[in-house]
Amino acid sequence: MVDADVRFMQGFYHPPRSTHYMEQLLREIQWREETIRLWGKEYLQPRLSAWYGDAGRRYAYSGVMLHPFPWTETLLQIREDVESASGCRFNSVLLNLYRDENDSVGWHSDAEAELGDMPVIASVSLGATRRFRLRHKARKELKPVVIDLTDGSLLLMAGKTQACWQHAIHKQARTCGPRINLTFRNIVQ
Repeated sequence: MVDADVRFMQGFYHPPRSTHYMEQLLREIQWREETIRLWGKEYLQPRLSAWYGDAGRRYAYSGVMLHPFPWTETLLQIREDVESASGCRFNSVLLNLYRDENDSVGWHSDAEAELGDMPVIASVSLGATRRFRLRHKARKELKPVVIDLTDGSLLLMAGKTQACWQHAIHKQARTCGPRINLTFRNIVQ
């Protein structure tokens, strides 16, 4: 990809480990449906989410200010695996629960100031496969990139990716089960 550093690994976790983590996170995470502000209006976010991390590592997007819950043992184990594979350190994680095919996230970049100039985002997917779409912000002649985020996969976005590209997961017509996405981040204060 032009102006990006994106790496994808299928099978970062395999069943039964991916299934075990999915079940653990469904039970232990304090899921919330946040109200977000877009274009001056408030909407219920079309998915559930939760913010975990080191004390004081707040994160804000779309008019929502998140204060971290303390790490769970499950999240600490997944973070250790992701840090080992990526060579990066992370102090927080945003979890999203896509309950079915109707849950989504619109076009955006993870480019908030608290993530720094060139953030590294490590994304672990558990559960149903969903289609991850990327499009260049300025170069409309570039064809969009599509990656199927499969159960147990790891996607790493680094370098200029957030500055130059947007990404989304759209609603889909085909029925699907739940998916949990963990996006590990490093909040800089």
